[in-house]
Amino acid sequence: MIKYLVIFAIVLDIYTLIDCAMTPQEKVRRFPKWAWLLIIVLTGFIGDIAWFIAGRPRKPRPNRGGKGRIIPPDDDPDFLRKL
Repeated sequence: MIKYLVIFAIVLDIYTLIDCAMTPQEKVRRFPKWAWLLIIVLTGFIGDIAWFIAGRPRKPRPNRGGKGRIIPPDDDPDFLRKL
């Protein structure tokens, strides 16, 4: 079991380092990119978690308002014109 946890930690470190290195400098949050790389290397698992929580750029959320709203028939101008 310990062997798998060590392998998981190493794989997570490698993935996090690659993710941080491939992220454009202007999208990195909180610290400069070089500082994040140093944090990830020196602190191991804690640095990985910190990168995913505080350093990684956020993905844009889809807009959920407006266009897909259902209009009741008595408020729909097209429906009222057909009457």
